[in-house]
Amino acid sequence: MKAHPLRVFALNALLALLAALTLFPLAWMVSASLMAPGEASTFPPPLLPREASLGNYRALFAANGIGRQVLNSLGVSTGATLLSLAVNLSAGYAFAKLRFAGRDRLFRWLLGALVIPAQVTMMPLFLMLKEMGLVNTVAGVLVPWLASVFGIFLVRQYTLSIPDELIEAARMDGAGEGRIFVSIVLPLLKPVVVTLAVLSFLGAWNDFMWPLIVLTDREMQTLPVMLASLSREHVQDSELMMAGAVITVLPVLMLFLALQRYYLQGLTMGGVKQ
Repeated sequence: MKAHPLRVFALNALLALLAALTLFPLAWMVSASLMAPGEASTFPPPLLPREASLGNYRALFAANGIGRQVLNSLGVSTGATLLSLAVNLSAGYAFAKLRFAGRDRLFRWLLGALVIPAQVTMMPLFLMLKEMGLVNTVAGVLVPWLASVFGIFLVRQYTLSIPDELIEAARMDGAGEGRIFVSIVLPLLKPVVVTLAVLSFLGAWNDFMWPLIVLTDREMQTLPVMLASLSREHVQDSELMMAGAVITVLPVLMLFLALQRYYLQGLTMGGVKQ
């Protein structure tokens, strides 16, 4: 049955309105970052700058040296993504296709850990890292990203969609488990690999609490921690803070837009098979 044209128009108009409401704060953030100091604080706030300028961005990089923190965040996010992929892909494959004692029971215990807030584990984890001498180190920041219950669950559920016959045929041909995983399983896991990589990179890039706890040296701080520190020093400089927010949001937004097709495919496929 063909939908009525008026109904289709009304639905599209509603969706366009919701999209505009969602994008408006981001658009104004970019606009405010190009305004002169104090311009965004006038009432009513202007939608567009009277004279667009990159002065706020120059102030962030030249006067406040934020370039170092951008590189720190990039390094931490890349390292966290690689570690997360290595551990979560291996563990998810093992829970889906390898048989060992207590596999299903252990997986149920892991799922139970999903209900535990991450903040609860920060104190014991910090004390463990302190005993190992990893406080104020990059390794200490990366430890929480080694594995995640959600990542293991996501990979396991997707791997269940791979036919067992394909893996058994490779074993009968003499391929080892490592060869099977690298040559057969990983190419089939491309959507979930991209999904997990995007989630890990976004999480590490935007993480504020854990780097704030572990890192004490200003030169090692990540971008969110540095911006929080600047906001206390420049509480009235809304335009400067908006420029910092743009620098924080833009890389991850571009990454998501570039990989959104694989990201959505990884979230929607293979997650219901048992």
